[in-house]
Amino acid sequence: MNGYRQSSLRRLEVAALTLGTLLLATYAGAEWWYARARDEGIAAFDAARDQALRMSLASATGSELAANQIDMSNWSPQRVEQYREAARAVEVPLAVLRIPALHLEVPVFEGTSEQNLNRGAGRIAGTARIGEPGNVGIAAHRDGFFRVLKDVRIGDVLLLERADATDSYRIVSTIIVDPSDVSVLEPTATHSITLVTCFPFYYVGSAPRRFIVHAQRVSHEKTPAGGKKPAGVEGRVAFGR
Repeated sequence: MNGYRQSSLRRLEVAALTLGTLLLATYAGAEWWYARARDEGIAAFDAARDQALRMSLASATGSELAANQIDMSNWSPQRVEQYREAARAVEVPLAVLRIPALHLEVPVFEGTSEQNLNRGAGRIAGTARIGEPGNVGIAAHRDGFFRVLKDVRIGDVLLLERADATDSYRIVSTIIVDPSDVSVLEPTATHSITLVTCFPFYYVGSAPRRFIVHAQRVSHEKTPAGGKKPAGVEGRVAFGR
């Protein structure tokens, strides 16, 4: 009898270990996929921005340099291939959203399709368009890119990098609402951003509420030819946190 019990316990231990290993592998795979999708989106955004800047510079100076000619002579072969793969395969995001205090960096695509939310964040249809006055609604998964919002603080800086400018926002409020409460996405007279994700962050199953972060624009910096931000911009943005 004792032998049978020990054998049964051993089988349970093996099954539990196998299940645990599978769960860890699944989690690691999902984390890798999210990171890869994010990096590809940002690479595509950077490529499109650089190309637009080159076209603008060539037009302004009368240069004969082709707009799509990029000097890759000092790049590693791996970096060249990753650049080309990203430019071919990935839809160019509208912008890249960053919250430095949370180490958040995520591409923002047009629309909140499952594909877009799996590889980044998405602009919510019906809200202001990025770069225009009004309330821009941006959504992402709470078990993915927007999970770090659990640590957000009033006063944190939010940066929205577009092709020709970087807009700086300051987070002014957070609130938890029911999914049916769309008042948080109502238009505003000034430039603002509303981040939306499900809540609670670690809820098992379909989360019943929504976590809302509201930010207002505090400055607007044009990106000069060459793609470099003006010196000292980051210091001015961070000052007063």
